[in-house]
Amino acid sequence: MDWEHHGVKIVPAGDLDSNTPQTPGMNRAAAITHARTGAAKLWAGTVVVQPNAKTGPHHHGELETVLYIVRGRARMRWGDRLEFSGEAGPGDFIYVPPFVPHQEINARADEPCEAVVVRSGQDPIVVNLDLASPEPAGAGNTPTPFHPNPGAKP
Repeated sequence: MDWEHHGVKIVPAGDLDSNTPQTPGMNRAAAITHARTGAAKLWAGTVVVQPNAKTGPHHHGELETVLYIVRGRARMRWGDRLEFSGEAGPGDFIYVPPFVPHQEINARADEPCEAVVVRSGQDPIVVNLDLASPEPAGAGNTPTPFHPNPGAKP
């Protein structure tokens, strides 16, 4: 095997690919994809969520998702009516199981939330849900949700 070309891949911080679908209030950058590293079962990248930004309610089908919070504070809502909530800060991990309705919110109005995102597949599965958010007015208000269409990449 040619391990030099088919072995470990290092993706420097300044070499992430921001050529992924973007949404107002959120900046995504891919690090580990099939095209960039040959990964077949994982997608990994970063996300920076601006103050007061949030997603619309959605799920990611059969994909599992892990977020590692680097900076700021993330609030998650989940459940059939987004009735459950929790917050995570720097050093915390968030696990989102397959098919779980959820919504991500930057819990801070004064600083961005930065996270590393890892998904169990390459497909950009986003299923938007017609659910009302229980978040108070002003929390995470952006003109459009993070996942504006089902074809958006994670």
